[in-house]
Amino acid sequence: MSSKVNNAQFQVTNPDDVRNVVLIGNAGSGKTSLFEQLLRARVAGYRGEKDDPERLSQLYLASLETGDTLVNLLDAPGHPDFVGELRAGIRAADAAIFVVAADGIDGMAQALWEECREANLPRVIALTKLDAAHTDFEAVVDQLKATFGEGVLPTHVPVGTGSGISGTVGVLSRRFRDYSGGGEPVLREAGGEHDDLIEMHRGPLIEGLIQEADDAELMEKYLEGEDPGRDYLLDDLMKATAHANLFPVVPVVATSGLGTEELLSLIEHGFPTPSLHPNPDFIRLTGENTGPAPTDPKAPLVAQVIRTTTDPFAGRLSMVRVFSGTLKTDDTVHVSGHRSHFGKADEAHPDHDNDERIGSIQATVGTELKPKASAMAGEIVLLPKLATAETGDTLSSRDNAGVVPNWKMPEPLLPLAIRAATRNDEDKLSGALQRLAVEDTNVRLAHGAEDQLVLWTTGQAHADLLLNRLRDRYGVNVAQEDVKIALRETFTGKTTALGRHVKQSGGHGQYAVCNIEIEPLERGAGFEFVDKVVGGAVPRQFIPSVEKGVRAQMEKGVIAGYPMVDIRVTLFDGKAHSVDSSDMAFQLAGQLALKEAASNKNIVALLEPIDLVTITVGEEYMGAVMTDISGRRGQMLGSDSDGSKVIIRARIPQLELARYAIDLRGLAHGTGTFTREFDGYEMLPGNLVDKFVKKEEPAKK
Repeated sequence: MSSKVNNAQFQVTNPDDVRNVVLIGNAGSGKTSLFEQLLRARVAGYRGEKDDPERLSQLYLASLETGDTLVNLLDAPGHPDFVGELRAGIRAADAAIFVVAADGIDGMAQALWEECREANLPRVIALTKLDAAHTDFEAVVDQLKATFGEGVLPTHVPVGTGSGISGTVGVLSRRFRDYSGGGEPVLREAGGEHDDLIEMHRGPLIEGLIQEADDAELMEKYLEGEDPGRDYLLDDLMKATAHANLFPVVPVVATSGLGTEELLSLIEHGFPTPSLHPNPDFIRLTGENTGPAPTDPKAPLVAQVIRTTTDPFAGRLSMVRVFSGTLKTDDTVHVSGHRSHFGKADEAHPDHDNDERIGSIQATVGTELKPKASAMAGEIVLLPKLATAETGDTLSSRDNAGVVPNWKMPEPLLPLAIRAATRNDEDKLSGALQRLAVEDTNVRLAHGAEDQLVLWTTGQAHADLLLNRLRDRYGVNVAQEDVKIALRETFTGKTTALGRHVKQSGGHGQYAVCNIEIEPLERGAGFEFVDKVVGGAVPRQFIPSVEKGVRAQMEKGVIAGYPMVDIRVTLFDGKAHSVDSSDMAFQLAGQLALKEAASNKNIVALLEPIDLVTITVGEEYMGAVMTDISGRRGQMLGSDSDGSKVIIRARIPQLELARYAIDLRGLAHGTGTFTREFDGYEMLPGNLVDKFVKKEEPAKK
């Protein structure tokens, strides 16, 4: 008999009716294929999803019904550019199916595991590609234990090897699920030929349950050789898995569907319910931290926007996880977004507090959306057309308003400079970028050097996705440019100069002469203007005019068009005319004096911005990263060990960091991360100065 259900909506009566599960795995692990297998097993008529860049880059929600349980399945992207979507999925879920291919555990898999570990998310490991030749289940499990810890324990074991795997045997249930018939798998009691497989893994698994479930009664039965029964053991498995220290392993073979029913059974009977997995803290607007919100439908409402999509015609659609209370249509809720309290303030996402009415609530039934009247604690639903709610915002009751801390948002570190391709595109670009920023919290909009429009992204795949969205979704074409770096000019030695602006050829003339001395200041000192005029050589009312002219020329630069910094200018002499001198004449004289001083190219230099960069990589990549830093003219500051990782600190010129987000990923095989912050200006090497000066000369002619 088929276990598939029709598309009727499941009626949730209690939070424990729900399982919120996120699938996590790197590219090539078989994660999305497993996601679709799980849906095909329970959703009538499901045919799979279109495999396009949008689908692969976003957190995707579907639901299925298995037994008496509603399962919300979240498919999280495995690409490192979209780690923000992964973290959103971890926040929404109560447990994860962590998908690992049997052909090897790479650095990306380890990085994803670390994301789960930091969030203390319960995990079940789905071990895929076991049907490949020469694959040894026991050897792979040993490798998993060596990488992820001794808590890795199989709950199901494959019978056979490679393409000859005929089914699985349950270590706790002592049941054999036979897939050899090619149709629906047949479940029966395990035979004597399976005893050795079961006993090899049953003892360590029960001992793990005793420890993690803290079950003295199970220990007593185990020591006395008494079988506690499969229902008792499955109940303990749920408790043990919830602590995120015991990680059941289930074998999966895509071609036969092996592992699908085992996982669905484990989700229903062994995965933690919303009430077992702790909710995030709730902080009232008064600042009082009330601790984790209770998973109670009768408590005040606490919910969080997990992700936001926008459509030019349909508007916003917000995916929301309800942690506490019950959300109902026509309710008025308080929407709070306080990013500055939990990280960096963001101009594109300012702090806000608003009241909004809930127009309608939609739930996934399979992959379709259907309306429902309410959503209780533990559910994940979608809310159309919330006007102000953004990803990470908290929805709460108005009489108990507060915020749930955001998950850690990734810092976008790959700059992408763009401009509108046509005048028509220019008119639409601003609105399209604002909608992009609302939908994607991992993009940052900024104006860089020379007011260049810069999109800060998390990597090349993210940048390509944003450009495609601008073009396909909002009809805006943009051209890419090289990112301009905010260089500066300065003087490196003391000099004097004469600024003379004299025009007296009939009518009202112009007359101003000033003598200035220029000397360098220490980095970051800015600009000082000193008046040392004696005897009224420059009338008092025109001394500020000279300073104004000098400042105006400093903004324009004198050799390459970059602003000048860190100098002291002393006005010590000059000449004036009783009739022809004016404010404007002395401003021009001040500008000419600074230009004249720069005629000696030996004492004028360019400064480049330097960033303090902190890089985290595996120890095996340390040498390659340090060599690369040297090639970028970087200055090593030191390094520290953090378990199997090393943290490297260095000062690196911004000119060398434009593509570092991509380059580091290549050096560390997708596992390296870094942060950067401005750390001051330093002299640009002489062999690079000509490149920038020559670049500017044609523009000056």
